[in-house]
Amino acid sequence: MMTLLKLCLLFSLLSLALSHDATFNSHLLPRPLILEDIDTQLKEHEEEINLQCTSWRFAAETNNLIPWKTIPRECAGYVKDYVTGRGYKLEMERVSNEAGVYAKTVLLSGDDKDAWIFDIDETLLSNLPYYADHGYGLEIFDPVEFDKWVEKAVAPAIEPSLKFYEEVLNLGFKVFLLTGRSERHRSVTVENLINAGFRDWDKLILRACDDHGKLATVYKSEKRSEMVKDGYRIRGNSGDQWSDLLGFAMSDRSFKLPNPMYYIP
Repeated sequence: MMTLLKLCLLFSLLSLALSHDATFNSHLLPRPLILEDIDTQLKEHEEEINLQCTSWRFAAETNNLIPWKTIPRECAGYVKDYVTGRGYKLEMERVSNEAGVYAKTVLLSGDDKDAWIFDIDETLLSNLPYYADHGYGLEIFDPVEFDKWVEKAVAPAIEPSLKFYEEVLNLGFKVFLLTGRSERHRSVTVENLINAGFRDWDKLILRACDDHGKLATVYKSEKRSEMVKDGYRIRGNSGDQWSDLLGFAMSDRSFKLPNPMYYIP
């Protein structure tokens, strides 16, 4: 794509030169100056795209965008580089480390009623192999294709999350896994979690038939309310979507993991 852009810019400059000089001689063309101008314009264009996409990602992560279905087309390369690069891993580690610091400060009651909630997709398990084949969020979400991926039960663990998950267990929290996945995917979800290294959760909550059609914020709020009615204190909650964390019956502290690939209301 960069070569095509260079060619377009070069063609434009040549056309401009020809239009102003009927005696144009290609051997007298100051090529280094033109190429330098093209490179400068390309660099400025790349910097502008990078700034715009960084700004967009910041707005997405801080929940300041209206609901969106795909990433901006011009940010396809930016998002791919981010989620496959060091920045994404560092931010995952940062969130997990901060959550670990907080978890160690919680004074557990000793009655087995102090709970920590984890979302699954892009929180415990990574679907990057799937999104690599679907433009890292450039394509509109296809539930049928995604279900085929889920049923393979091969999503890898997000390593910082696995480490933090084990810390939460060792500290003595009750662990609830609250996911938007369908109840019909219970067996493959359990298989995938175990194969990825997760263990000893207290309850895995998936969407039942009467939960389908509900916004994620409503569905997850209702499930948290049920936990509270059962006497649990929700001390922490980890998720990659704001709909994992907001609503009602919220946790004492919530930890938002980065995810610029998709948005779930």
